[in-house]
Amino acid sequence: MLKSSRLAWVLCLLCVGLLCVAMNARGQSGTKNGEWRNYGGDLGSTRYAPLDQINADNFSKMEIAWRFKTDSLGPRPEFKFESTPLMVHGVLYSTGGSRRAVVALDAATGELLWIHREDEGLRGTYAPRQLSGHGLAYWTDGKEERILYVTPGYRLIALNAKTGAPIPGFGANGVVDLKQDDDQDIDLVTGEVGLHSTPVVAKNVVIVGAAHLTGSDPKSRKNVKGYVRGFDVRTGKRLWIFHTIPRPGEYGADTWEKDSLPYTGNTGVWAQMSVDEDLGLAYLPVELPTGDYYGGDRPGKGLFGESLVAVDLQTGKRKWHYQLVHHGIWDMDIPCAPILTDITIGGRTVKAVAQPTKQGFLYVFNRETGEPIWPTEERPVPKGDVPGEWYSPMQPFPTKPPAFEHQGVAIEDLIDFTPELRAEAEKLVSKYRIGPLFTPPSVSKAEGPLASITSPGSTGGANWPGGSYDPETHKLYVYSQTAIALLGMIPTPGPQFSDMEYVQGTAGKEPRPSTPMGAPPRPVSPAAAAEGGEGGPTLTVRGLPLLKPPYGRITAYDMDKGEIAWQVAHGETPDNVRNHAALKGLTISRTGQSGLVGVLTTKSLVIAGEPMFTTTASGARGAMLRAYDKATGKEVGGVYMPAPQSGSPMTYMLNGQQYIIVSISGREFPGELVAFRLPPVTESRAN
Repeated sequence: MLKSSRLAWVLCLLCVGLLCVAMNARGQSGTKNGEWRNYGGDLGSTRYAPLDQINADNFSKMEIAWRFKTDSLGPRPEFKFESTPLMVHGVLYSTGGSRRAVVALDAATGELLWIHREDEGLRGTYAPRQLSGHGLAYWTDGKEERILYVTPGYRLIALNAKTGAPIPGFGANGVVDLKQDDDQDIDLVTGEVGLHSTPVVAKNVVIVGAAHLTGSDPKSRKNVKGYVRGFDVRTGKRLWIFHTIPRPGEYGADTWEKDSLPYTGNTGVWAQMSVDEDLGLAYLPVELPTGDYYGGDRPGKGLFGESLVAVDLQTGKRKWHYQLVHHGIWDMDIPCAPILTDITIGGRTVKAVAQPTKQGFLYVFNRETGEPIWPTEERPVPKGDVPGEWYSPMQPFPTKPPAFEHQGVAIEDLIDFTPELRAEAEKLVSKYRIGPLFTPPSVSKAEGPLASITSPGSTGGANWPGGSYDPETHKLYVYSQTAIALLGMIPTPGPQFSDMEYVQGTAGKEPRPSTPMGAPPRPVSPAAAAEGGEGGPTLTVRGLPLLKPPYGRITAYDMDKGEIAWQVAHGETPDNVRNHAALKGLTISRTGQSGLVGVLTTKSLVIAGEPMFTTTASGARGAMLRAYDKATGKEVGGVYMPAPQSGSPMTYMLNGQQYIIVSISGREFPGELVAFRLPPVTESRAN
């Protein structure tokens, strides 16, 4: 009896131990209790919700439950609405409108419960990152609930989640001025720093990144440095700061040659960050330093530019880093949230972090140590011809998993719907330099090359919407677009353009002057805002894309194997391709659409909206929200939206019904939140 009791006790301890291991290995498991409490669903940015009321059988039957228009949330409408809302306790929270107002809505009806707005005057006018941004953050200790967000003028604000009133004990009357206490002097009105992404809140620490003006031609080699800071969620007190450009004597300072360390700026974290609370680590995806395409003023590898950095959640101290691009000159910022994944390698569970990138690679690391899960090789890359530039002879290439996006430009990659179009494409590119990934920018010459054609370009590959991950099947999903960039460099025409020696441009065409120092950013037209406003000039063949389709795709990875499970073209063939005179009579397979969209994963589906206006099968002008079987990639349903998806979708359960919320906007279509759900089941139908 004693032996059997002792055996039972040992077995009990063993079961508890295995349960603890399973719990510790579980990592990020998606949303809980039918809510959506973080921008990425959970702190690991999985964008996964284990809900299945909406499934392959009924997705196409969904109806619009409610719509919330953002037209009046600011002095003018917003045409680039990128928010992903949160849903907690039946209340939906979002930023919206051209003033970045915060709204609380009844998650069942869309009724406005409260609104908070800030009029920042000139500070808002000079802000480098305007409009509504990507959303906000939520915090609770079980008693108090707070909403936190960053204004266009770069102030961190804490609000009472129930009333929208600022929290008196947080900072100064609910406000922390992010242009202060940043280990550098920043002009409170004109200082060129802001943020589109949301703060990240974990274990009572609020982490805030930094972003700067978009564009290829900075007005100066000197700029604000994009440091990352952690704040106390209760008081707003600064807890720590991580210098993304090291100070003299700090780790990485020796990667900045000559005297470039003091004056170089940018190197912010404008993308979303992720956190592993169990490990106590925050993961920072860092952009490149000042000068998207010219780095002659910042010789050296330049840590922590274009690096994934893990820092201690409580202290901000660096634990590990991995530089994905050495001395970037391609605008390959790390654009989106690192995704925390617990995968099975060789029969054991590994805590991993997967980073989608603009260059089309999915880099995968052990998130405890920073070691690549699969070997990453340093391979030689071409050297450019821009005088004064510093070139890294090697760049890192992961051996697994395969790239999710087309890389490089060769003749066989050019449009080939017809022999005539291919011939025109070949003639067009003969004036340019083409080559593999990491082909450097070229000095633009009238006799050629006019520029280097690179793919993916600065908006190609993955971008800020990032990907999603299913912790049950260990599949990761990412949308990407095939987009080129023309990288031609010319001597700076004069100080009115920049104090850098070279700027992006084409021989014989004077570039547009940079925004003068101290002047507000140039206003962007609604049309340009709707199209993204980035990426510069491009090349087309009779208005058709230079490269072969697909123009946009969703890739599914088996993360245990490091292999592509499936890949599909996402989005109907655009009208300008489908109706093109040169393609009349041809059968064109679905090409997918280019744009910036995020994916949502549920118990059985991968869901994403189209990023472009098209004419749908019913003849309506709009876009489709599409669902795919997450195991096979087969499309299993679609519903009509009056405008393209412009923010990543989310989902929740409320009162026994599942909702899917999508931010939509576009050319001449101001931003809206659209809520879908299944039709109510009437008594007669139920019988």
